[in-house]
Amino acid sequence: MIEAYLYGSRVIVWSKEDAKKLYGSGFYGKPVNISKPKDPSEINTYLELSLLEANYLLEKGKIIVKSNDKILTKEELFELSKKSYRLFEELYSVYRDLRERGYVVRPALKFGADFAVYKYGPGIDHAPFIVHVIPNSVEIDPIEIVRAGRLSHTVRKKFVIATLDEIQKKVLYYMFDWWKA
Repeated sequence: MIEAYLYGSRVIVWSKEDAKKLYGSGFYGKPVNISKPKDPSEINTYLELSLLEANYLLEKGKIIVKSNDKILTKEELFELSKKSYRLFEELYSVYRDLRERGYVVRPALKFGADFAVYKYGPGIDHAPFIVHVIPNSVEIDPIEIVRAGRLSHTVRKKFVIATLDEIQKKVLYYMFDWWKA
Protein backbone atom coordinates (compact mmCIF):
# COMPACT_ATOMS: atom_id res chain seq x y z
CA MET A 1 0.00 0.00 0.00
CA ILE A 2 1.32 3.44 -0.91
CA GLU A 3 1.83 5.74 2.07
CA ALA A 4 0.91 9.40 1.83
CA TYR A 5 1.16 12.10 4.48
CA LEU A 6 -1.27 14.94 5.13
CA TYR A 7 0.26 18.40 5.64
CA GLY A 8 -2.41 21.09 5.80
CA SER A 9 -4.28 21.00 2.50
CA ARG A 10 -1.72 18.86 0.65
CA VAL A 11 -0.90 15.20 0.73
CA ILE A 12 2.68 14.12 0.01
CA VAL A 13 3.98 10.79 -1.27
CA TRP A 14 7.64 10.81 -0.23
CA SER A 15 8.69 7.56 -1.89
CA LYS A 16 10.03 8.23 -5.39
CA GLU A 17 9.06 4.73 -6.52
CA ASP A 18 5.51 5.16 -5.23
CA ALA A 19 5.37 8.61 -6.85
CA LYS A 20 6.23 6.99 -10.21
CA LYS A 21 3.57 4.32 -9.70
CA LEU A 22 0.80 6.77 -8.82
CA TYR A 23 1.62 9.25 -11.53
CA GLY A 24 1.95 6.44 -14.05
CA SER A 25 -1.39 4.90 -13.09
CA GLY A 26 -3.49 7.94 -14.02
CA PHE A 27 -1.48 11.16 -13.75
CA TYR A 28 -2.28 11.58 -10.07
CA GLY A 29 -0.52 14.38 -8.26
CA LYS A 30 2.16 16.81 -9.27
CA PRO A 31 5.80 15.75 -9.19
CA VAL A 32 7.64 18.61 -7.50
CA ASN A 33 9.86 20.62 -9.88
CA ILE A 34 8.85 18.60 -12.94
CA SER A 35 6.32 20.10 -15.34
CA LYS A 36 4.03 17.58 -17.08
CA PRO A 37 6.32 14.56 -17.34
CA LYS A 38 5.22 12.29 -20.19
CA ASP A 39 6.98 9.25 -18.83
CA PRO A 40 6.74 8.27 -15.14
CA SER A 41 10.39 7.16 -15.27
CA GLU A 42 11.28 10.89 -15.45
CA ILE A 43 10.01 11.30 -11.88
CA ASN A 44 12.81 11.37 -9.33
CA THR A 45 11.16 13.47 -6.66
CA TYR A 46 8.21 13.31 -4.30
CA LEU A 47 4.61 13.71 -5.41
CA GLU A 48 2.13 16.28 -4.16
CA LEU A 49 -1.54 15.23 -4.23
CA SER A 50 -4.51 17.53 -3.89
CA LEU A 51 -7.12 16.65 -1.30
CA LEU A 52 -9.46 15.68 -4.15
CA GLU A 53 -6.91 13.20 -5.49
CA ALA A 54 -6.06 11.86 -2.04
CA ASN A 55 -9.73 11.26 -1.19
CA TYR A 56 -10.27 9.44 -4.48
CA LEU A 57 -7.15 7.29 -4.14
CA LEU A 58 -8.00 6.46 -0.52
CA GLU A 59 -11.56 5.55 -1.55
CA LYS A 60 -10.13 3.26 -4.26
CA GLY A 61 -7.73 1.60 -1.80
CA LYS A 62 -4.59 2.78 -3.63
CA ILE A 63 -3.12 4.80 -0.74
CA ILE A 64 -3.25 5.18 3.01
CA VAL A 65 -3.08 8.69 4.42
CA LYS A 66 -1.26 9.44 7.66
CA SER A 67 -1.42 12.54 9.81
CA ASN A 68 0.73 12.79 12.93
CA ASP A 69 1.48 9.03 12.76
CA LYS A 70 -2.26 8.23 12.68
CA ILE A 71 -3.82 6.49 9.69
CA LEU A 72 -6.88 8.45 8.59
CA THR A 73 -10.14 6.80 7.59
CA LYS A 74 -11.96 7.84 4.41
CA GLU A 75 -14.49 9.68 6.55
CA GLU A 76 -11.82 11.55 8.54
CA LEU A 77 -9.97 12.71 5.43
CA PHE A 78 -13.24 13.75 3.80
CA GLU A 79 -14.25 15.84 6.84
CA LEU A 80 -10.81 17.50 7.01
CA SER A 81 -11.01 18.21 3.28
CA LYS A 82 -14.40 19.90 3.64
CA LYS A 83 -12.78 22.36 6.06
CA SER A 84 -10.00 23.22 3.59
CA TYR A 85 -11.97 23.50 0.32
CA ARG A 86 -14.97 25.65 -0.44
CA LEU A 87 -17.61 23.43 -2.11
CA PHE A 88 -15.50 20.32 -1.48
CA GLU A 89 -18.43 17.90 -1.65
CA GLU A 90 -19.56 19.21 -5.04
CA LEU A 91 -16.01 19.34 -6.40
CA TYR A 92 -15.29 15.83 -5.20
CA SER A 93 -18.50 14.43 -6.69
CA VAL A 94 -17.58 15.86 -10.09
CA TYR A 95 -13.92 14.81 -9.78
CA ARG A 96 -14.93 11.24 -8.90
CA ASP A 97 -17.52 11.08 -11.70
CA LEU A 98 -15.01 12.24 -14.32
CA ARG A 99 -12.35 9.80 -13.08
CA GLU A 100 -14.88 6.96 -13.13
CA ARG A 101 -15.65 7.84 -16.76
CA GLY A 102 -11.95 7.33 -17.56
CA TYR A 103 -10.82 10.94 -17.82
CA VAL A 104 -7.66 12.45 -16.37
CA VAL A 105 -8.68 15.40 -14.19
CA ARG A 106 -6.26 18.22 -13.34
CA PRO A 107 -6.67 21.66 -11.72
CA ALA A 108 -7.60 24.46 -14.16
CA LEU A 109 -7.17 27.66 -12.20
CA LYS A 110 -5.18 29.19 -15.07
CA PHE A 111 -8.28 28.73 -17.27
CA GLY A 112 -10.63 30.24 -14.69
CA ALA A 113 -12.30 26.88 -14.04
CA ASP A 114 -12.09 24.05 -11.55
CA PHE A 115 -10.80 21.24 -13.76
CA ALA A 116 -9.00 20.64 -17.04
CA VAL A 117 -10.14 17.28 -18.35
CA TYR A 118 -7.90 15.15 -20.56
CA LYS A 119 -8.67 12.02 -22.53
CA TYR A 120 -5.10 10.72 -22.19
CA GLY A 121 -3.13 12.99 -19.86
CA PRO A 122 -1.08 16.17 -19.54
CA GLY A 123 1.94 16.20 -21.79
CA ILE A 124 0.29 13.60 -24.05
CA ASP A 125 -2.74 15.50 -25.32
CA HIS A 126 -4.33 18.88 -24.73
CA ALA A 127 -7.31 19.01 -22.40
CA PRO A 128 -10.38 19.24 -24.65
CA PHE A 129 -12.61 20.39 -21.76
CA ILE A 130 -12.51 22.85 -18.91
CA VAL A 131 -15.08 22.19 -16.20
CA HIS A 132 -16.54 24.66 -13.74
CA VAL A 133 -18.50 23.24 -10.81
CA ILE A 134 -21.53 25.24 -9.72
CA PRO A 135 -23.99 24.25 -6.98
CA ASN A 136 -27.44 23.84 -8.50
CA SER A 137 -28.83 26.41 -6.07
CA VAL A 138 -26.72 29.19 -7.64
CA GLU A 139 -28.13 31.39 -10.37
CA ILE A 140 -25.81 31.95 -13.31
CA ASP A 141 -25.52 35.38 -14.88
CA PRO A 142 -25.73 35.06 -18.71
CA ILE A 143 -22.72 37.40 -18.98
CA GLU A 144 -20.67 34.81 -17.06
CA ILE A 145 -21.62 32.16 -19.64
CA VAL A 146 -20.55 34.45 -22.49
CA ARG A 147 -17.30 35.26 -20.68
CA ALA A 148 -16.60 31.57 -20.08
CA GLY A 149 -17.43 30.73 -23.69
CA ARG A 150 -15.07 33.37 -25.03
CA LEU A 151 -12.28 32.28 -22.71
CA SER A 152 -12.70 28.61 -23.61
CA HIS A 153 -12.74 29.48 -27.31
CA THR A 154 -9.51 31.46 -26.90
CA VAL A 155 -7.76 28.47 -25.31
CA ARG A 156 -9.47 26.02 -27.72
CA LYS A 157 -11.39 24.05 -25.14
CA LYS A 158 -15.03 23.22 -24.63
CA PHE A 159 -16.52 24.87 -21.54
CA VAL A 160 -18.55 22.61 -19.28
CA ILE A 161 -20.65 23.51 -16.26
CA ALA A 162 -21.08 20.62 -13.82
CA THR A 163 -23.71 20.52 -11.12
CA LEU A 164 -25.27 17.89 -8.89
CA ASP A 165 -28.79 16.63 -9.37
CA GLU A 166 -29.82 16.31 -5.72
CA ILE A 167 -32.86 14.16 -6.52
CA GLN A 168 -31.22 11.61 -8.82
CA LYS A 169 -27.88 11.84 -6.99
CA LYS A 170 -25.83 12.22 -10.14
CA VAL A 171 -23.62 14.80 -11.82
CA LEU A 172 -25.11 16.77 -14.70
CA TYR A 173 -22.94 18.38 -17.37
CA TYR A 174 -23.82 21.31 -19.62
CA MET A 175 -21.36 21.96 -22.43
CA PHE A 176 -20.92 25.27 -24.20
CA ASP A 177 -19.18 25.46 -27.55
CA TRP A 178 -18.33 28.87 -29.03
CA TRP A 179 -19.09 29.22 -32.73
CA LYS A 180 -19.65 31.96 -35.28
CA ALA A 181 -23.09 32.35 -36.85
